[in-house]
Amino acid sequence: MLVVEAKFDGEQLATDPVDHIDQPEFATELAWEIDRKALHQHRLQRTPIKLQCFALDALTSAKETIGYILLDLRTAQETKQAPKWYQLLSNKYTRFKSEIQISIALETDSKAPVDSFKAKGAPPRDGKVPASLPGFDPKDIVAVLNEEGGYHQIGPAESCTDFFLMSVTIAFATQLEQLIPCTMKLPERQPEFFFYYSLLGNDVTNEPFNDLINPNFEPERASVRIRSSVEILRVYLAFQSKLQIHLCCGDQSLGSTEIPLAGLLKKGSTEINQRPVTVEGAFTLDPPNRAKQKLAPIPVELAPTVGVSVALQREGIDAQSPPTKDDATESEVESLQYDKDTKPNPKAISSSVPALPAQPVTASSAPETASGQKIAVPATSHHFCFSIDLRSIHDLEVGFPINCILRYSYPFFGSAAPIMTNPPVEVRKNMEVFLPQSYCAFDFATMPHQLQDTFLRIPLLIELWHKDKMSKDLLLGIARIQLSNILSSEKTRFLGSNGEQCWRQTYSESVPFIAAQGSNNRIINLSYTMTLEDYGILKTREIFVSDSSQGLTAVQQNSSCLPPAPCPSEVQTEPRETLEYKAALELEMWKERQEDIFENQLKQKELAHMQALAEEWKKRDRERESLVKKKVAEYTLLEGKLQKTLIDLEKREHQLAITESELQQERRELKSEREQNLQELQNSIRRAKEDCVHQVELERLKIKQLEEDKHRLQQQLNDAENKYKILEKEFQQFKDQQSNKPELRLQSEINLLTLEKVELERKLESATKSKLHYKQQWGRALKELARLKQREQESQMARLKKQQEELEQMRLRYLASEEKDTVKTERQELLDIRNELNRLRQQEQKQCQDSREIASGKVNGPHGDALEEGLDDYLTRLIEERDTLMRTGVYNHEDRIISELDRQIREVLAKSNTSN
Repeated sequence: MLVVEAKFDGEQLATDPVDHIDQPEFATELAWEIDRKALHQHRLQRTPIKLQCFALDALTSAKETIGYILLDLRTAQETKQAPKWYQLLSNKYTRFKSEIQISIALETDSKAPVDSFKAKGAPPRDGKVPASLPGFDPKDIVAVLNEEGGYHQIGPAESCTDFFLMSVTIAFATQLEQLIPCTMKLPERQPEFFFYYSLLGNDVTNEPFNDLINPNFEPERASVRIRSSVEILRVYLAFQSKLQIHLCCGDQSLGSTEIPLAGLLKKGSTEINQRPVTVEGAFTLDPPNRAKQKLAPIPVELAPTVGVSVALQREGIDAQSPPTKDDATESEVESLQYDKDTKPNPKAISSSVPALPAQPVTASSAPETASGQKIAVPATSHHFCFSIDLRSIHDLEVGFPINCILRYSYPFFGSAAPIMTNPPVEVRKNMEVFLPQSYCAFDFATMPHQLQDTFLRIPLLIELWHKDKMSKDLLLGIARIQLSNILSSEKTRFLGSNGEQCWRQTYSESVPFIAAQGSNNRIINLSYTMTLEDYGILKTREIFVSDSSQGLTAVQQNSSCLPPAPCPSEVQTEPRETLEYKAALELEMWKERQEDIFENQLKQKELAHMQALAEEWKKRDRERESLVKKKVAEYTLLEGKLQKTLIDLEKREHQLAITESELQQERRELKSEREQNLQELQNSIRRAKEDCVHQVELERLKIKQLEEDKHRLQQQLNDAENKYKILEKEFQQFKDQQSNKPELRLQSEINLLTLEKVELERKLESATKSKLHYKQQWGRALKELARLKQREQESQMARLKKQQEELEQMRLRYLASEEKDTVKTERQELLDIRNELNRLRQQEQKQCQDSREIASGKVNGPHGDALEEGLDDYLTRLIEERDTLMRTGVYNHEDRIISELDRQIREVLAKSNTSN
């Protein structure tokens, strides 16, 4: 199977798997949603879109990289463009030029704006423009930053002159580990998490933290100053109805929540003129859509939450009793902390990203300790860590292979979300398969007797599910793991991270999966290992009593461990008899006594603060006036520089556009020229191949004819030699008989022999003429072969020179990979031509060898002794043969046949000298 994965802006998308064939069709559209500001930023930074092609094994889910493509985002236009072919880089299949056809375009999102909610009823009612504000369109009311004054202007500056202070406080967070999906891969280094939100266009982040189970971060408040009017601000908040807060890890959002802002300024309410208005509470964090599809449903009591307080106040009214930043933050934390303390805090995984500063937003941190009375509550719970590793499954009993995953859940560990192995593995008979992603650890706090009681009563049930693409998932069997077995295993001592003494117990065994339906037959066996670590007793928790007039308390846990996990076996005591109830009652009584003291102190501080604020306000007015004059002069100078810079940038963009169009034209021309040269080269190579094949065929026919003539002459020579032997034998017999016959009979026989001698001489002369004719034909054939050889070499050298020139030009124009393939093909063709020429040369050498053997046979034959008297004739014939071969131009003195003829000539000369 083939699959293409695309990565852009930190988000990865993938196509559906298709068959791995020569021309696969994906027919898939991958889209990212992005605003124009971010798009412009990506274009300036030249952010690429990376597409990777993988070969996917359907059985093992293993992926193998085939190649990748980098797309330039600047080539995407809003007008529809024709698809283009892009060649894969780092291609696995080096023999082929793999390409993918891609069309990249920009599409304007056609979603309805905010006013589309009018058809749904209630929400837009608060956003209607009041009758007292005619001529204003709610869509045109935006927040504009006034850097000189340090505030945001909402509405017309001439009519909106009231100042407001809007603040957002993030106090606490719980159950954040539920937002981490099991498939998410966190950074290898210690991850950091932080909360992010946008307040009137300003990006705000809190201090990062590392622990999701017990988020330890300072409550921070971000404030912005607003210049507007009550009516305009009410309309603005109605249309900007929600504040979205994200929990982030790096550039990835793990979850978000929305805080309604429309309730700050209700229609017809004048509360803002007397006191600050707030929206606060514990809000549930929801995972993003793509992660939400992979997460199991989370119970309400385990839902991840964040405590947020949003406050809006008028500057003039609130000046009567202004609290300090730290006091205000502390009060908001105390009012929100109640929801945090009512929920357990289970374990999860952690990660992080540094916080970014925001301007002109100001942030303040709450002090580490709240003012007021402390109540210490001793903790008797222990901090435990339980881990289980489902190692392998083996000994399959059913007759068909299964594609399985394992699934289990144990709420006592602090999370009811199911835990599953992934991806599915295929198991067959007589196989042992090790499970992927099968290790999981749980940190929780409970009392030892509760742990022992729960482990004895409630076993861990492991479900075996069969995954099938064509049908619904099927529950095959259930394995029962008795967790109490680990309590009886041997304890080993080790030191914790802080040097304290801890205990560890480990237990391993193999349990069977029993069929979930039908007979209780064993399906397969499971091997697992579980470990229980006891880190000792939790540290003391401290409850701080606040001065908040709302009567709520803030609880601060100094321990990094979690509260005890709920256990059904706990004895339910009377609520009024618990220490928490008694502590709360004492706190309420103490707060009533303190309220009177607090009110008197406020009245005394009010007069002092009002006088100090009036003096400070006058002083700041004078400073602002001088600062404004200075800033106006600086901004005028900067405006001139900015105008000049903008003009230069426009010129540079225009020049860049012209250069880019010229570059595109040159690319098209270069591509067409390359294709034309490649076609011409292919045609010339094809013609050269055809000519070479034709010449080789002609030479083969000629060589075949010469071989036939040679064979015929050799046969005639053998016949003549046989006849000569027969005549010689008869002549010998005649000589033997001659000594016993009379002279007349001898004379007649002499006459007969004379006639036979004449006939033999005639035949010998005819054979000599045939031999001479053969030698002439042989010489002409050798000359013709030499001419063909020389002409072929010249043509080959010319073609090689021309091809080398063309290859040199192509090397300068084209990519190194294409040049390598072309040169490799031409070298192969030249190697084939060279092999063919070597074969022809070997055939020529073979013919020469045969001629040499014939010549040597004539000298060393059985009739050589009878011709000793004709050494001069034989010497003359050898010299003529050598000169004939030399005149052809094919041979030289270093060739083997010429050396052999020279050797025979020297031997004949030596014999002649000896006989003389």
